Amino acid sequence: METAIDHSRKTFEKIPLTIAESISSGGKAIARQIADLILDKQRTGEMAVLGLATGSSPLVVYQELIRLHKDENLSFRNVISFNLDEYYPMQGNSGQSYVHFMHENLFRHIDILPENVHIPDGSVPSDHVQDFCHKYEQLINEAGGIDIQLLGIGRNGHIGFNEPGSSFQSLTRLVKLDPVTVTDASKDFVREEFVPVMAITMGIGTILRARRVIMMAWGEAKARVIREMIEGDVREQIPATILQMHPRVHVYLDQWAAMELARIKTPWLVEVCRWNDELKKRAVIWLSRRLQKPVLKLTSDDYKHHGLADLIRQEGAYDLNIRIYHSLQKTITGWPGGKKHADDSERPERALPWPKRSLIFSPHPDDDVISMGGTLLRLVDQGHEVHVAYQTSGNIAVADDEALRFAGFLRDFSQATDLVPKRFQAIHQHIERFFESKLPGAEDSPMVQLIKGLIRRGEAEAACRFCGVMEKNVHFINMPFYETGKVKKNPLGEADIQVVATLVEKVKPHQIFAAGDLRDPHGTHRVCLDAIFAALQRLRDKPWMKDCYLWLYRGAWQEWDIEDIDMAVPISPEELMRKRNAIFKHQSQKDSPVFPGDDKREFWQRSEARNRATALLYDKLGLAEYEAIEAFKRYYY
Repeated sequence: METAIDHSRKTFEKIPLTIAESISSGGKAIARQIADLILDKQRTGEMAVLGLATGSSPLVVYQELIRLHKDENLSFRNVISFNLDEYYPMQGNSGQSYVHFMHENLFRHIDILPENVHIPDGSVPSDHVQDFCHKYEQLINEAGGIDIQLLGIGRNGHIGFNEPGSSFQSLTRLVKLDPVTVTDASKDFVREEFVPVMAITMGIGTILRARRVIMMAWGEAKARVIREMIEGDVREQIPATILQMHPRVHVYLDQWAAMELARIKTPWLVEVCRWNDELKKRAVIWLSRRLQKPVLKLTSDDYKHHGLADLIRQEGAYDLNIRIYHSLQKTITGWPGGKKHADDSERPERALPWPKRSLIFSPHPDDDVISMGGTLLRLVDQGHEVHVAYQTSGNIAVADDEALRFAGFLRDFSQATDLVPKRFQAIHQHIERFFESKLPGAEDSPMVQLIKGLIRRGEAEAACRFCGVMEKNVHFINMPFYETGKVKKNPLGEADIQVVATLVEKVKPHQIFAAGDLRDPHGTHRVCLDAIFAALQRLRDKPWMKDCYLWLYRGAWQEWDIEDIDMAVPISPEELMRKRNAIFKHQSQKDSPVFPGDDKREFWQRSEARNRATALLYDKLGLAEYEAIEAFKRYYY
């Protein structure tokens, strides 16, 4: 839905925005505007000047522009492009350079003239950088200025590489990168220490001179900073807020990037609501948390003084509180596979069939125990037939030194036992030499990929043994999209969907657990989930699928909002320790995982903190007090 600022009603939004139905539709809408500009300029014999961005956000735009070129003959010969930024120092032929990114994802697929492409040069000698930046500004001016500037946004609010504190008058220059930016970039460089700490970037003043600005943001990770940019005050600590002052700016979001906006998160503060059960539950939980009062202690005055008077006119505060309290209470169960011979009318899981066949999908070889290890243990302890399916090898998350250590073990073992020592010694030498010449972020050799994958497999098998999962029920399906040996993966393909569908049909589960990162637009978890959704659609007419529940769990970094939880499984202190020990079986991911994200804690620490926080939230809402809780949302396919 598209919204211009409407001053006739209460609003917190200071920038026009569109919440797209999907990332794809948002990208197509942006690409269409760029195409219209190019076509208008062609009719008048002028050049269209584009300011371009890099990163994952604009990929959908570039994909649609490529399609328009190939399928609708859109020519780019009258286009001049200026990229926002580049890491420094950075050679243009490096796989992490924005020169490489732009040519791989746009320029080599269209007919833009090479002389019309401008990207900051990360290889300029340090004593010439200032002159280069000055000339870059001159080139923009000589081209007549930028017609459309495409922007993404960093989690810290940066635009380009204009980090918090940047002057709103700044021009193209060399800057130091914020630690948050370096951490976010580490996924492209394998390890944080390989990320350059400087960059050349257009300044905020340069960006503001563009005649039109289009920003896009996809995914929950951007939601909080988007709220700051759209609804907050203009301030240099959130550089993107200056866009509130631009006369022609428009922001495109998906539903997850928009989720913190008042119109989505607290619509009762913005307009008169049409109250349904879901919205009522969210409002009551919001009020309880805001006032730090249990649900059953909320009063009529509490509702009236916080913009919810119309809600309690439909049903009194007492009745509403009781109803929402009971809906929360019914989500709690110690029987995630259902309780035999029990009344299941108000339980999340049905009593029969019992025991159940439970199929747990784990995108990486440790997501099962990290995200739902307590529930996995409970299912096994309660007598259910538990299957675990590891969807990817997880090989890129193994440090090079780990692979070298295991190769050294093979060599030493072969020498000690006289088992083909020359062959194992050759393997060790290959790996040792490979790592000596390996560039940061480079693709691993097939042999290295194999060893790293076997390391993760052995750890997963050890964790399953610890949890009591039978060896024959542990499945490594190694979806093909993942096996590139690089951080960048292939798109989801038919082979990925088929391998998932084949396993589901083989097991014929009564319940499926899957990593439900619906809000993650680009990551491995989302691709793995999309494969499961597609597979279940194909199998939905099978008789055994009629009684199969799909439960979604969340990853190590986040939890479901409490109003979205359909099943909450309490974890005792002893179970939490067992879960921790299962996580410890993944030794290659302990202490310092290759991809830690912005949370430097170990996975077991993140997991326990999240589970305890969920239990504490239930407690503060007035429910029973537990040590920890794992949460699930039922998905209807």
